[in-house]
Order: sequence, then C-alpha cells, then structure tokens
Amino acid sequence: MNGESLVTELTKRDQQVLEAVITDHIQSGEPVGSRTISKRYGLKVSSATIRNVMADLEEMGFLQQPHTSAGRVPTEKGLRFYLDSIMKFKEMEEEERRLIRQALQETQKDMKALLQRTSRILSRFCKQAGVVLWPKISLTRLKQIEFIRLRPHQIMAILISKSGLVHHAVLDWEEDITQDELDKYGRYLNELLEDIPLGEAKERILNEMRKEKVLFDQLYSRALKISRHFFQSALEKSDIYIEGQTNLLNNPEFSDVERMRRLFEAFEDKSRIIRLLDKTLKVSQGVQIILGQESELQELQEISLISSPYRRGDTLLGVLGVIGPVRMDYSRIIPVVEFTASLLSQLMEEPEGY
Repeated sequence: MNGESLVTELTKRDQQVLEAVITDHIQSGEPVGSRTISKRYGLKVSSATIRNVMADLEEMGFLQQPHTSAGRVPTEKGLRFYLDSIMKFKEMEEEERRLIRQALQETQKDMKALLQRTSRILSRFCKQAGVVLWPKISLTRLKQIEFIRLRPHQIMAILISKSGLVHHAVLDWEEDITQDELDKYGRYLNELLEDIPLGEAKERILNEMRKEKVLFDQLYSRALKISRHFFQSALEKSDIYIEGQTNLLNNPEFSDVERMRRLFEAFEDKSRIIRLLDKTLKVSQGVQIILGQESELQELQEISLISSPYRRGDTLLGVLGVIGPVRMDYSRIIPVVEFTASLLSQLMEEPEGY
C-alpha cells in the first residue's frame, strides 16, 4: 500500500489525534502519550481509543515511538501531512506587524542594511536562525555596463541591472586599454545585451564571439573577451545573511554535542545553506517548507527551512526564510515569513527604494 492511499484513509479522528500529538510535541519537545492527548485536547474519547489510533498512525508511518518511551513523536511523513492538510495558522498580532514594518523602513534606502536587518528580524521574531539570500543578479535584466580604467592593465567593470542591483569587479588584463576604447566597448555591449536576462548574457557573448566579424575586428574581440571574464564572476557570485544561529541551541534537539557540531559546521560553510535556498528559488511562488531529509543534503538533514521569495515587480530577486529544528512552531513562523517577504517586496518597489 503506497503513501498516497494511506493518507486518503485517515479519518477525521485520525487527523485530530495526529494534530494533537504534533501540537503537543512542538510545544514540549517530548514524546506524547494518549493520556496527555485525552486530558488536553478535548477529543471526547477514552485514552484507550486514542492509544489505538496512535498505534494505527505509527503503523502507517505518521508517528514513531522513540526508545522505550510510552509516548510517540511525529515522523517527517506525519509532519508533512500536517503541514499540507490540517495545520491552522496563528494570526500575527498587529503589534508584530507594526514592529517589523518599522524596523525595515528604517533601513529602506540601503539594500545591504535592509537585507541584514531582515535576517535579524526573522531571527528575533521566530526565535530561530533568520536567513536572506542576496539578490541573484542572473535573474534580472541589464540596464547598463561600464568599464573604467583604474591604472595600466587594470579595469573596473560595473554592471547595473534594471532592478537596481549593482555588481562590480576589478579585472587584471594583459593589454593596456585606454578609457576611450573602454567607452566604445561599453556602448557595444549595452547594445548587444540590451534588456536580456543576465543569466543569458554569457551565452549571448559566446555566440557573438563565434561570428566571423569578431575575428577581423579588434574592438569586438576585446570587448567580448573582457565581458565574458566579467560575467563569469558576476553570475557566479552569491551571498547570504544569517542571524541568530545561537538561537538553535535553545532547542533540546541540539543539546547533544555531536549534533551541535554538525549544525555549526553547516552554518560555517555558507555554500550549503545557499544550495538549500537555491532549491526554493526554482519554485518562485509562496511559502515553501523543506523538512529535514527533503533537503537531500546530508549535512542539513537535522534542520528544516521555511522560506518565501521576494521580488521587485515581476522580477524574482532572492529568497528569505527561517532555519530551525524539524520540530518548529510552523503555524506561527509561516505567517511571519510570508508577511516579511511581502513587505520586503513592497519596499523594493517604492521609488526611494532600489
């Protein structure tokens, strides 16, 4: 019998018991017994009946019994069903909304400060680690590219996207090129790459380099070689802001020294967290939740991610979220992540923004 058919066979009582076990376990961090469910959640059935339902849920893979404990805890399968089918969101308080709005508006004119503040806010309000993936320049369109001669054999390349993102890099070049020549390169490339997604710029440049005219024109050849080198660094660049990693130590899941070590190794190597957030960029709509092993990253299987994209107009810029143990208060944290992403997107759209 496959997982889908088991899910469809859950009765209303099964779902009520599963929801009660998960709610209690999220609050306490402890295995949950049938007597606890009977006393606290008003299901109007006996402890024996609840115990039988819990045994059935364990057999179907929604609950498990750790060690010799009389209580049970949810499996990732049980949590996934809860998140997708029966969870009820906790409404954010208006004061929470006001404080988040005020904190972000204070740094609105400085993108770096705004994104750092956003990760700090997520950490503070969710009591876990807050993360913000710096905008992916490859997802935006070119507004302007410019080259500046700094000194002999050294060029600064500056790229500005239509969404207002700026990327610059200093290139060491074997030939010495005058500023007048660099201005010509800029004009040529601005025309060649006008309004194309920057993720496609490198391929456009390579296609242009294959054309016969480039072989006979030094201007075309030099401009394309320099821009190819620059786009290689611009499109591969990715960064992330993380705040509140130490909040995770307040969760009993990470009281074990070995688990704590693995956790901080994951945060130390930011590329792992970036890979996790990159996975969510492929689905650009709404809040997404990656539970433990769903990350498919061996080193991150003890944590979960609640994320949401942020954008400017129709342009997807990046993703923000909260990282914590698999046992998180999803019903409270999801609305905070969703509200913060929506507010950040609004601030990106305003004229004094970016």
